[in-house]
Amino acid sequence: MAKKVTITKEFLMNEYSKFILENAKKPHTIFHFCQHLKIEEKDFYQFFPSFEKIEEQVFDNFFENTIELLHKSDEYSNYDAKTKLLSFYFTYFELMTANRSLVLYLLETDKMKLQNLKKLASFRIHFKQFIDSLNIKTFEIPQETIQKIQEKSVSEASWIQFLMTLKFWIDDTSPSFEKTDVFIEKSIHASFDLLDLSPIKNIIDFGKFLWNEKVKM
Repeated sequence: MAKKVTITKEFLMNEYSKFILENAKKPHTIFHFCQHLKIEEKDFYQFFPSFEKIEEQVFDNFFENTIELLHKSDEYSNYDAKTKLLSFYFTYFELMTANRSLVLYLLETDKMKLQNLKKLASFRIHFKQFIDSLNIKTFEIPQETIQKIQEKSVSEASWIQFLMTLKFWIDDTSPSFEKTDVFIEKSIHASFDLLDLSPIKNIIDFGKFLWNEKVKM
């Protein structure tokens, strides 16, 4: 007698990923996929409404596992924002590399067209929330509206930076994808250097001083 399968979200995700890797294609329909698993179609819908939602969950799981691994480190909470972001990138892409065949299939089916980027929609929300949690310091302007725009700009710019890193990783042919590691390190350092606008702040302060002195005179 066949052992009854315990259907969970993780089970469906693992079996879907396994199907893709073994067949180099997606199941034709949810019905056929459920037949393959010897489960009822209604059991599938208890966890996912479509294959697309499973694919979104893949990238969400990478994010959740990354955060869990980071917080297992006693040192992580003491890191500054830049080091936390570097740690996130290295850990996330390490998990991606361990599942590279699956990731490439999911993201390269239509050569990174908009439809494939939709698979990152849920992860994008979590990633931007993570960026916000880092409280990355920007050039301080004493105006609430401008500060809100700055905060939004940091998360949006960080998302674009992630997509650039992802594309670099997809195209990387170096051993152990070591060039991606270099790309991550240099791009994160460069982005934080751009946020360090203290020289501009000094110029503006000097301009204010000259303006006030001119008014007094």
